[in-house]
Amino acid sequence: MRRQGPSPEVARLAEPVLRLLDGAWQRMHWWIAAMACLYLLSGITIVRSDEAAVVLRWGRLVGDTPALQEHGPGLLFSFPRPVDQVVRVKVKHVWDVPVDTLTSADGGTGDTLDPVTQGYAVTGNQNIVHVNMVAHYRVRDPAEWAFYGLKAEDALRVEISAAMVRSLGEMDIDRVLSDGRKDLIATATRRAQAGLDAAHSGLELTSLELIRLAPPQALAGDFNAVQSAFIGAETSIKNARAYAANAIPKAQSDADTEVQDARSATTSDLAVARGDAGAFLALEREYKTNPAVMGERIYRDGMDQALARAGRIQWIPPPVGGSYHGMRISISPEDAETPVNSEIQRTQPPPDPRRYEEE
Repeated sequence: MRRQGPSPEVARLAEPVLRLLDGAWQRMHWWIAAMACLYLLSGITIVRSDEAAVVLRWGRLVGDTPALQEHGPGLLFSFPRPVDQVVRVKVKHVWDVPVDTLTSADGGTGDTLDPVTQGYAVTGNQNIVHVNMVAHYRVRDPAEWAFYGLKAEDALRVEISAAMVRSLGEMDIDRVLSDGRKDLIATATRRAQAGLDAAHSGLELTSLELIRLAPPQALAGDFNAVQSAFIGAETSIKNARAYAANAIPKAQSDADTEVQDARSATTSDLAVARGDAGAFLALEREYKTNPAVMGERIYRDGMDQALARAGRIQWIPPPVGGSYHGMRISISPEDAETPVNSEIQRTQPPPDPRRYEEE
């Protein structure tokens, strides 16, 4: 069957429309070409110095390895939307997010705790505490963050809360409230980062800050008393150790000094005793050789030593026309007012020491 063309009436009615379209094309084709060029140039993206970019083509990452997927600062050429989507990420900026899932709604000022509506954590010895935290994080892997990662704040709150609950469950309340906070933060940070890595969040937890770590308000006074007692005990122990560190070396030093002084005194006394013994033995040998001379010498030495201790010595002459056997002297100390008279008779030689030896 032969196909027939449009009727003359239809052709006559369509002719003005065709002329209008032809005229519009003659006037607008340059604008269309310009718009097409601008559309193609819209695929150029400027990546700033503190950013990294990834390209999603039809919803999939472009690049087989993380090094090819991540693009650094500079110009990035890609297809315009909806073919490609460029996601720019500030990899050098540190973000903050509060984590208050483990605290009460009234900030811990109430006297009761509703475990259904209020957050809390339980320590290793089954004590309840409230924890307020602030997490500091940055985007470490832009490709994972753009494609796999969940919403940053939600992922952080979930992982940090889970890590803190587990870490508190392994520590006693006394250590948590005293000197164990540093270990608690380190353990919770490590576990939260492991959870973020397992979830392919692309985030790095730079630090975790504890704003408030305290028991419920109703038990705050008792816990403070326990903590004060613990701090007092630790202070006493440190003071005792400091005193022992000073007292023990001093006692050892004093003991060594006493021992050295005793040894020196022993050596000196022994030398004096040996010298006196040697002098006595020498005197004994001389006396055995010449008893009379040595007896007189001993007698005179004894008198010299006795008279040397006196302050004043006066010889008393015999009365006029009279006499007395021996001699009389007046001996008195230097500060004495009245002298003491003493009579010394020497009518015969001094006694022989050998007589005492024989007896």
